[in-house]
Amino acid sequence: MSETPPSGVDRWVSLATSFVAPVTVISAVLFYFGYVAARAQYDYFGLDVDVIGLSTRAYVMRSPQPLLTPMLVLVLGGVAVVALHRWVRGHATKGWFRRLVTAVLGAGLVLLAAGTVLLAGFTLVGGWAYYSLVTPVLLGGGAALVAYALRLRLGGRLEPRIVLLWVGVAACVIWATATTAQWTGRGLAMEQARNLRSLPSVVLDTKERLYIPAGAGVQEAVRAEAGEDEYRFRYWRLRLLIQGEDRMFLVPDTWSAGGTTIMVRLDDDVRVQFQFRNSPPD
Repeated sequence: MSETPPSGVDRWVSLATSFVAPVTVISAVLFYFGYVAARAQYDYFGLDVDVIGLSTRAYVMRSPQPLLTPMLVLVLGGVAVVALHRWVRGHATKGWFRRLVTAVLGAGLVLLAAGTVLLAGFTLVGGWAYYSLVTPVLLGGGAALVAYALRLRLGGRLEPRIVLLWVGVAACVIWATATTAQWTGRGLAMEQARNLRSLPSVVLDTKERLYIPAGAGVQEAVRAEAGEDEYRFRYWRLRLLIQGEDRMFLVPDTWSAGGTTIMVRLDDDVRVQFQFRNSPPD
């Protein structure tokens, strides 16, 4: 009995199903790396990023910058690998082909061994600044070379051990990319700290004193004639670091070791003014 051809609705459902899954995965990846970068960025200012209350969309929008370098490396590396693979397959009948495969396998095993030593020696060398990048690069590079050499030996046949090696490569890529995202977030934070005056300038009026440390560099003025229900305290030399759903996070306009990040809830107890840039229009 012949099968009934799928209707138009079935075709659209099938298309939507095949499209939704990749989009969901991509969105999850973008969210994760955006979150990792944001967490490292605001940790520099003493903030737990979960306190800010950023939306999923906000994390996704923050992901392109930390992913730029890893994506360029993967794309350019992928192009080089494809070109090299075509050249290697074109010389598969040459006498030196087997020696080449053996050399690739040996190099992969050496890299895997070096990465495994670093992984096992985490308690001794885990404090090394480049540990979290070098280790996955060695493990992932070694696993990729071993998997490629084994597949060449098997004439292109795919075995479970090769699949497991490629799963390991994928895990190492995620690890290395997460490390790059952390470094990117930290670098963004330091760049902001060097240029705090480039952030929006804020004047804050409050009904209660904020008790900001004297060494933070924030100026305070008190209106003695103001009533208890009025805005008695004014603070300036503040900059807007980031705004969440119902709160703002302010920092002094000059970095100092005694600086703090101030959380201000957006309610009737505070009044916020944003100052113009000190740059007269032409």
